[in-house]
Amino acid sequence: MTDAFIAFVRHEQELLLLRRSAADPDSADLWDGVYGIGDTEEDVLNRVSECTGIPMEDLEYVRDGPALGIDIDGRLQDIAPCLVVSTSKEVTPAGRYTEAEWVDPGNIGWEDRATRKPRFCMFSNLEMEDSDKLFREMYGSVAAYLFIVKTAIGSEKRVADEMQARLMGSGSLSRIQENIFAILHPTGMRGYVMVESNALHHVEKLIGRSGGRDPKARRGLNQTPLKNAKTVLPGEAPLRDILPYLEPKAVTSGIEVGCIVEIVTGAFKGEKARVTSVSETKEEVSMELYEQPIPMTLKMRGDHVRVLERVE
Repeated sequence: MTDAFIAFVRHEQELLLLRRSAADPDSADLWDGVYGIGDTEEDVLNRVSECTGIPMEDLEYVRDGPALGIDIDGRLQDIAPCLVVSTSKEVTPAGRYTEAEWVDPGNIGWEDRATRKPRFCMFSNLEMEDSDKLFREMYGSVAAYLFIVKTAIGSEKRVADEMQARLMGSGSLSRIQENIFAILHPTGMRGYVMVESNALHHVEKLIGRSGGRDPKARRGLNQTPLKNAKTVLPGEAPLRDILPYLEPKAVTSGIEVGCIVEIVTGAFKGEKARVTSVSETKEEVSMELYEQPIPMTLKMRGDHVRVLERVE
């Protein structure tokens, strides 16, 4: 580790960002992680505890990433990112920091409505190209983001399987295996596959679309586009928006008494019925066929029907 570091503090799915005071000589009023000087894990944990008020026993050092050379006021400074996990969410800003906020990592680059600059970004005032991305890249090098790959509808599973095959193969893409942490296909999302990675360019390389969909941007790159994987949506996906799709749901979720449903499998496939009761524990519904000459009552699993009309 170099002498200077930025510690990113995580609590479960949230990232702690601190705001420097208006009198800070380096980056007044800007948000960052915990900046400090030191080259050991103990130095990092002491600095985090000092600036946040979180007790040392509630902090765990996880890892550090490669240092980035950042031009600050005409001098190049190597700053190494590191990841610290906290079991406590109680924060009391101290030292050069006056405010604290737990944020979704996918929201780091969101713009402040007043300044039109990224709100949570220490380097947003540097006069250098893409300076607003430096902070997100540093966090990504020790943690991870969720990226969304847009696919052809109905081919989500095939695309996810092919991504996995590319990573596990013997080709050049196997080299980015350590940068792709998970490939997810939420069954409730059609046309999208989630990829957990530390940088956008790794995901673009995985689907063979480095530089985006513009052929001019990909000129000279030897890559094979993955069939039915169209593009990677811009920006990191906020976890708050994605997690509801990753949580398992009961097959009766969304089905209520009085709903009109259509049976999608079995001997009564295509028949319509009105739901009379729902058993979430057994994951089944009771319903009455109402288009038959003689009314019939059936019990079926919730995933054997689809809702046509919901209760007002």
